[in-house]
Amino acid sequence: MLQVKSKYKICKRLGGAVFEQCQTQKFSLSEARIRKTRSRRPRALSDFGKQLIEKQKVRYSYGLSEKQLSNYVKKAMQSPDPSLFLHHALETRLDNVVYRMGVAPTRRAARQIVSHGHILVNGKRTTTPSHIVRAGDAVSVKEGSRNSALFRIGEDEEVRDSAPWVSYSPASFAGTVENAPPPPVDIEFDYAAVFEFYSR
Repeated sequence: MLQVKSKYKICKRLGGAVFEQCQTQKFSLSEARIRKTRSRRPRALSDFGKQLIEKQKVRYSYGLSEKQLSNYVKKAMQSPDPSLFLHHALETRLDNVVYRMGVAPTRRAARQIVSHGHILVNGKRTTTPSHIVRAGDAVSVKEGSRNSALFRIGEDEEVRDSAPWVSYSPASFAGTVENAPPPPVDIEFDYAAVFEFYSR
């Protein structure tokens, strides 16, 4: 699992979207105060700097090691549509699907839930976060894990809506991958810059 020492430092460099913990009003206000007190314009980034930042955004957002992302990119660059291939590969990882369904509050929590054996895919226990799921696959919480505090929703907590291409019922602890993830349109990542970084 990717080890991250300081999420807030990374968010300040890459943007709040890379970690859910940084998507708060407190973080936004802190960033606004810092920008207001700066007397000089930030130094313009080189092309390499921009590519590095985009690569790191993808890596930290999905919780990947450098080797994992590099392998995904190599496979994507052999396909007719590299951006679509990479986006599809990242979104259909089991840990991301568990997150997209709303089972876990963050991708990191989803990885832990999968690694600890709480998730079934088509009725079979799966402990590999990178396991690829496909349209029609059933994803559920193992029956023996359903009483765990990990999956208990408090009275004051709201159930996070699942992504449009997956469905999940908190009452039955089960969901389905309805369709393939939609194409990467209007997303926060510049996949072209990621490919340029690895093409150097």
